[in-house]
Amino acid sequence: MAICMEYIRLNNGVEMPVLGYGVFKVNPAECERCVTDAISTGYRLIDTAQFYANEEAVGNAIRKSGIPREEFFLVTKIWLTNSGDRRSQDSFEESLRRLQTEYVDLLLVHQPYGDYYGTYRTLENALAEGKTRAIGVSNFYADRFHDLACHVNVVPAIDQLETNVFSQQTQMRELLMQTGTKVMAWGPMAQGKENFFGHEVLTDIGARYGKTASQVGLRFLVQQGIPAIPKTTNIERMKENFDIFDFSLDGQDMAVLKSLNLHDAGTRDYTDLSYASRIIAQTF
Repeated sequence: MAICMEYIRLNNGVEMPVLGYGVFKVNPAECERCVTDAISTGYRLIDTAQFYANEEAVGNAIRKSGIPREEFFLVTKIWLTNSGDRRSQDSFEESLRRLQTEYVDLLLVHQPYGDYYGTYRTLENALAEGKTRAIGVSNFYADRFHDLACHVNVVPAIDQLETNVFSQQTQMRELLMQTGTKVMAWGPMAQGKENFFGHEVLTDIGARYGKTASQVGLRFLVQQGIPAIPKTTNIERMKENFDIFDFSLDGQDMAVLKSLNLHDAGTRDYTDLSYASRIIAQTF
């Protein structure tokens, strides 16, 4: 099967697909089937995390696919209960065991809490040892990202943020340009908020291209070089989300879509102490 895909080049030269399959909130019991369906559709970027509790299912699907490991771009993240030098190193080794691989392609610090400096040292060591091909962070906003980037040996290649037509991260993207760091979009379809799937602007633009609102929203991101990891457990939806490489949005449509930016930095404030306290309390 011929696979159509576009790629971006990270700040260390590694090439990364602009579209992947995310498994956040995919039940571990059905995750192997879902990843298998995604692989059969054509996805090669698979995004998981320790916190999702489905790394083993992802590893099973990749191993059973019969496709060489080097054809995949595998992402995982170290959770905040495993922060710090020793814990993060041990937990990463366990992630590799669950994923049944000797390396991942991208390793991220999942949240800007705990001893994320110690965790990031583990990422840098893993990069030096060939146990990951690129490193980065997730949910780091301007203050903590800037502070981290100024005090590490390897600046992050990726900052994974809530990014979609309603939360476009324009200010963060300007900041990240200084280090060559790319935004990677979680929640690329806004988790269905703001009537994403039936939004009049998205559907009207889609109708001119013979595409759905979802396809327009995803194309909007990848056309700007923003990798996206939509999640669905339905193979037909997987196919629909993957079918975005046979058209390009014109300049006028891109401008209209940019005008939909409602809350640039996303809907979760990781600098809000009450939110941080809830996350930490739920975790510990």
